[in-house]
Amino acid sequence: MEKGKYSEELNVAVRVVHMACSMCEKVQRQLLSTNPDQVKSKDDDSLVTVADWSVQATVSWMLCKAFDSQKISIVAEEDIQTLSKSESKSLLAMVVSAVNACLAEAPRFGLQGPEKTLDASQILEAISKCSSTGGRLGRHWVLDPVDGTLGFVRGDQYAVALAMIDDGEVVIGVLGCPNYPVKDDGLNKYSQQNVVMSRISSGEVGCVMYTSKGSRKAWMQPLIRSDKRFEWPNSAKLIQVSSIDDPALATLCEPVEKSNSDHSFAAGVANTVGLRKKPLRVYSMVKYAAIARGEAEIYMRFARSGYKEKIWDHAAGVLLVQEAGGMVTDAGGRPLDFSKGIYLEGLDRGIIACSGFKLHQKIIAAVYASWESSNL
Repeated sequence: MEKGKYSEELNVAVRVVHMACSMCEKVQRQLLSTNPDQVKSKDDDSLVTVADWSVQATVSWMLCKAFDSQKISIVAEEDIQTLSKSESKSLLAMVVSAVNACLAEAPRFGLQGPEKTLDASQILEAISKCSSTGGRLGRHWVLDPVDGTLGFVRGDQYAVALAMIDDGEVVIGVLGCPNYPVKDDGLNKYSQQNVVMSRISSGEVGCVMYTSKGSRKAWMQPLIRSDKRFEWPNSAKLIQVSSIDDPALATLCEPVEKSNSDHSFAAGVANTVGLRKKPLRVYSMVKYAAIARGEAEIYMRFARSGYKEKIWDHAAGVLLVQEAGGMVTDAGGRPLDFSKGIYLEGLDRGIIACSGFKLHQKIIAAVYASWESSNL
């Protein structure tokens, strides 16, 4: 990959996400086979696992190690409220174990880990370090440690998403997709099934996709497994969006969960624009990955009333699609604004990601037509 303004940051980010994905795979296998206690419910009834906290602690520690720990700003989803409770001692112990095992492998990924194992207080501190709210000025790392936790606990699709915002613009996007099939059209084959327990060859699934703003290129690299040493970018290949602009031939990605996205309105838009194929329902930001890679052409998300989209759910995926040749805007056709803190403030109805301009314009027109006739 060519040298650019953010080459050093991208280099570290790609390696750290590879590390995090490796840890997630180990935690997921253990979770699915032996230990349901690794899953907890947060106050908003969403799920959080050992992997969420462990990834956040690992990424936070590595970023602080690589860059100025006093000045670094990290925006991330998890806090230490649950882990700090007295009844969570065993849960915290699992997080400490997972983080230290992951950090011990840092040299394999070309990074420097700690000189000695971290204790619980140091790991809680690393998680708490991710308390920034971002904003319009300066550089802010944005992390979703396990995007699509429900997919994670079901052995389905999930992602480790790391982005960097510089003066309000997303400039680095790295998306780790441990269960994403590396072969063409694999997502459709393996969607909504337990990939982990399906005995799929390890070489068939798992990748990290990444890009930087203005590169006009996006890359995909298979996950590095077992004891192999990480080499970057030797095994990476270019990816790009699909050239399909006929709605009748396009594939639509949409969220699996109905709680935060209006499937019925999306179906109305799909009917208006002339989509013929059955929607591909996928957990997590893997939907953005599918468009960037050319496996799908459209992603529509219409939040239900009262729900506010968070920047960590979109930053890395949005840049990946854009630099791979696609378009992402709100449903009114305006660029997404990542400069207002942890929420995508001022969002017009929803989010539309498409593989190209023509298809995007058709979807936007269909949104307006469907909106006028709906009772939303």
